[in-house]
Amino acid sequence: MAILRWVLTFLILALIASLFGFGGAASSFAGVAKILLFVFVVLLVVSFFFGRARV
Repeated sequence: MAILRWVLTFLILALIASLFGFGGAASSFAGVAKILLFVFVVLLVVSFFFGRARV
């Protein structure tokens, strides 16, 4: 469950960074925000599948 919490935390941070990057405030970080968003969405999906193994 701790991994899921970290994934959600970094997903929210990536979403916030992407908002700044896509809004023009920090356009140089838009590429990094896209990569982070993709990575953490993948980690979120993986943690949903493997995080449910322990009850």
